[in-house]
Amino acid sequence: MIHAQELCKSYDKIPALQDVTFSVQEGEVIGLLGPNGAGKTTLMKILTGYLHPTSGSAQVAGFDILDQSREIQANIGYLPENAPLYPELTVQSYLTMIADLRKIPKTEQLDNLSETISSVGLEDRLTRPIGTLSKGYRQRVGLAQAILHRPKLLILDEPTNGLDPTQIVHVRTLIKKLAKQSTVVISTHILSEVEATCDRALIIINGKLQADAKLSELAASSKARLILETDDPEIARSKLKNLAGVTHVSCEQDDERHVAYFIENSSNRDLCPEIYQLARNEDWQLCELRREVRTLEAVFNTLVQEGGEL
Repeated sequence: MIHAQELCKSYDKIPALQDVTFSVQEGEVIGLLGPNGAGKTTLMKILTGYLHPTSGSAQVAGFDILDQSREIQANIGYLPENAPLYPELTVQSYLTMIADLRKIPKTEQLDNLSETISSVGLEDRLTRPIGTLSKGYRQRVGLAQAILHRPKLLILDEPTNGLDPTQIVHVRTLIKKLAKQSTVVISTHILSEVEATCDRALIIINGKLQADAKLSELAASSKARLILETDDPEIARSKLKNLAGVTHVSCEQDDERHVAYFIENSSNRDLCPEIYQLARNEDWQLCELRREVRTLEAVFNTLVQEGGEL
């Protein structure tokens, strides 16, 4: 659905994006993460054909961003952070206008409008002027205009910005429903948003793509935790250190009978199967064995502070 190759964008010689390369497959739900000013909005504007990159290339839905921007825009739905709505229009008249602008055939408009209005829960607000709606309902109208033409790609910029907790839950549920028919890219700096809705995260910091991985891969740690019932902690510690790839083993007394071991390896792989096999071979009294996991917040903060790649 998206293939970006070494995208760069500068404003008056100040780089906003630097050599950003990634691909998005059909049906994925991608979280585009980064602190304010990281380059997320610039990247979205390039993918939607609103901006041209300084260098690099990209294809969206099979079309080139430089030569076929109109075709791209016909195949995407876009919800900016502040949707450009017309407060004096009613919800129904606004969405009908959007259907006309999207050139949806008259024979299909009724079905599209009915399906969209039902999807976003606007049935009881159709005759209300948009300017009289709450923030949450205006956001629903913005989503409705983005999905009305059944786009192949849906790009959402801070879709839950300014919503209350109940509205946030509703929008998240709606995004998951929309993902069944469209590829979705969500740009946000709210980490819980990505954890709740996305399969994969792209993390941009200072214009550079610092991480591109599934959430499960980002959460994976190089550490394993093992708890044994043992009277001699050093024997087990010595044998654990001899496992291939292990770089460090520490231990601490968990209680009077149990010792907790923390095993690190150099390749970020899951050591648990090998540790379990060792425990069986040594006839250890195993009480707990699990791979340590990292929160997305921990990964993100590490990247922001260190500026390095995972």
